[in-house]
Amino acid sequence: MTELQTGKRQFLKNAGFAASLLSCKELLLPSISKAASVHTAVPYELNGRAFEGQLVFDASVQSKRPLLFMQPDWKGIDEDTLATARLLAGKEYIVLMADMFGLGYGRKKKTIQELGASMASVHKDRAFTVACSNKALQSMLEAVKKLELADTSKIWAAGFCAGGGYLLEHARSGVDFKGLVVFHVTNPNPVVAGTDNQFKGRVLVVHGSKDPVTPVPMIDALSEELTQGKVDWQVMMFGGAPHSFTDPTNKGFSEALTRKSYLLMRDFFTEKV
Repeated sequence: MTELQTGKRQFLKNAGFAASLLSCKELLLPSISKAASVHTAVPYELNGRAFEGQLVFDASVQSKRPLLFMQPDWKGIDEDTLATARLLAGKEYIVLMADMFGLGYGRKKKTIQELGASMASVHKDRAFTVACSNKALQSMLEAVKKLELADTSKIWAAGFCAGGGYLLEHARSGVDFKGLVVFHVTNPNPVVAGTDNQFKGRVLVVHGSKDPVTPVPMIDALSEELTQGKVDWQVMMFGGAPHSFTDPTNKGFSEALTRKSYLLMRDFFTEKV
C-alpha cells in the first residue's frame, strides 16, 4: 500500500472530518459509522460479461432514504471508492455503485497505463457506456426495492473523474435522475458528435480551473450544451484546483475542497426549486 493510499483511507475514516462538518448545521455530512455501514453485491450481466455493483448504506437507519447512483473513478469498485461511497451515503442516502469494468476489476492491481486503457475502452463505446450504466442502475433498483428502505421517487447521481463522463453520457440518453453532480469530470463532452441532449434533471459541475485532464474550454462546451438543452445547470469552478482534488490518493488532493464539494452536493440535492 502506498503512502497516498494509506492517507486516503485514514482521511475517509477520520471522525474529525464528519464532526467538523456537523458543526455547519443541516447541510453537512453526517457522522460516519463504518460498523453500521454495509455494502451488498448486486450481480448483473451485459453482452455475456459479468459485472457486480454495490448497494452501500447505513443499516442502523430504518427510515426510507433517497437513492444516489454513483459512478466511481477509473479504479472501479475497490476499497478506496467503497470508502467514498460510505462517506456519500452517510445516514441520508442509499448509494447504488456502478461497475463499468467487469467482475473483480477493482481487486486487480493496475498500472496507470492499464487504468487509462480500461477507461478509454468504455468511453469510446457510447452504446456500451449507456447500456452498462443503465443495466447497473436497473439491476440495483430491483435489488434495493427488496430492502424496503428506498424512496425510489428520488434518484440522484454523482460521478467522479471518468465516472462523471460515463454519467453524463447516461444522462444524455434521457434517464430520469432528479439531478446529478460530477466532480473533476473526465471526458465531459459527447463522445459522438451530435448526440441528442435528453437531460431530464438538474446538473452541478464541480471542477478545478487548472485541471490539465479536462481544461476549462471543455467545461465551457458542456455548459453551452446544457444551455442549448434548457437544462438547469450550475458550475462551481475552484480557482487553481487541479484534477482529482477530492481523491486523497492523488497528489492534487485538497481536504478543504473535498469538504466544500460534498457540502455543495448535499445542498444541491436538498435545495427546493
